[in-house]
Amino acid sequence: MDMVDVLEIKNGNRVKGTFSSAEMQRRMDSLRAYMARESVDAILFTSIHNINYYSDFLYTSFGRFFGLTVTQTNSTTISANIDYGQPYRRSFGENIVYTDWSKDNYFKAIKKLLAGSKRIGIEFDHISVQNRSKLDAIFPGAEFVDISEGVMRMRMIKSQEEIDLITIGANVADIGGAACAAAVGEGVPEHEVALASTNAMVREIARRVPHGELRDTWTWFQSGINTDGAHNPVTSRRIQKGDILSLNCFPMIAGYYTALERTLFFGEPSPRALELWEFNCAVYRKGLTLIKPGVRCCDIAAELNEMYAEKGLLANRTFGYGHSFGVLSHYYGREAGLEIREDIETVLEPNMVISMEPMITISEGEDGAGGYREHDILVVTEDGARDITGFPTGPEHNIIKA
Repeated sequence: MDMVDVLEIKNGNRVKGTFSSAEMQRRMDSLRAYMARESVDAILFTSIHNINYYSDFLYTSFGRFFGLTVTQTNSTTISANIDYGQPYRRSFGENIVYTDWSKDNYFKAIKKLLAGSKRIGIEFDHISVQNRSKLDAIFPGAEFVDISEGVMRMRMIKSQEEIDLITIGANVADIGGAACAAAVGEGVPEHEVALASTNAMVREIARRVPHGELRDTWTWFQSGINTDGAHNPVTSRRIQKGDILSLNCFPMIAGYYTALERTLFFGEPSPRALELWEFNCAVYRKGLTLIKPGVRCCDIAAELNEMYAEKGLLANRTFGYGHSFGVLSHYYGREAGLEIREDIETVLEPNMVISMEPMITISEGEDGAGGYREHDILVVTEDGARDITGFPTGPEHNIIKA
């Protein structure tokens, strides 16, 4: 049976993009300027985050490979036939489809698009050893260079359209937080609280971004011992009087992640728990004042470390103090060069977007056991930072009556 390996599927009209054509062209122009500086003939993106950033198409892998090729004249997403016309409708640029009818049709599509390229940029931090070997086979004599860090550095500086979308996400997270707190009650399972929050956020995203795809928004709501880790999944544990609670709302709009995280209590906390909570809020408030242009991420971490050390709580920290926002998710990608950690020397610049989220954990069996975390999103400005999170913080607001 004679079946085609690679084809085009232009089914329906292009949809309204998440960003304007001018914004997407700005990204391409910056990328092509980078390619010229690095003497790169073509780029093959394979990661969800970079394909999304440069094409507005967010793929679902399900064991298949996707790509985006960029040259000085063309950009083309590579998608699997199972998705039919949706990648074409969503992509900024062209789209080509590979079929399942024979092995490695994905690589046939790449070979067709990048024929003649001698110096090809790929993401060393994403592509597998197996797939790298296949690229070597179809481009004998070509040189492959790592572009992952270079493009990450470009993504770290947000455009105004990106900041506007991230701000919508922060507003949606506040709505999810309110729904989360309202759903708390004795005997209510964590998953029911999380569902109330997620449903509220999805509906609000649909209202504010009616042309967008609705996917990937989620809530982690944790109670009691489940608050000890920042990324602990939701369970069916039922809320009890005196529980420490952790509210984590994550709207996802077109691949753009935002977050709201707060400590709450169901009923009055113990004196020790109250002391720990108030102190962590003090670290968080201090951290907010330290985010400004010209400051190194590692220096912020060092100053906040001193606060914990003076209180004897430095060993109770579990991770860094904040991270970048943009095209990232718990499933894919992060801008690792923009995190508030001891080993990150990145200097903050205007239009970077970063969180402040100090956390300490007290082990089970100790007075005040649980995880304490507050989290805001800040946009770095010319002379400081603008906090776009509105949900209230601390014991005066977040003790829910039992």
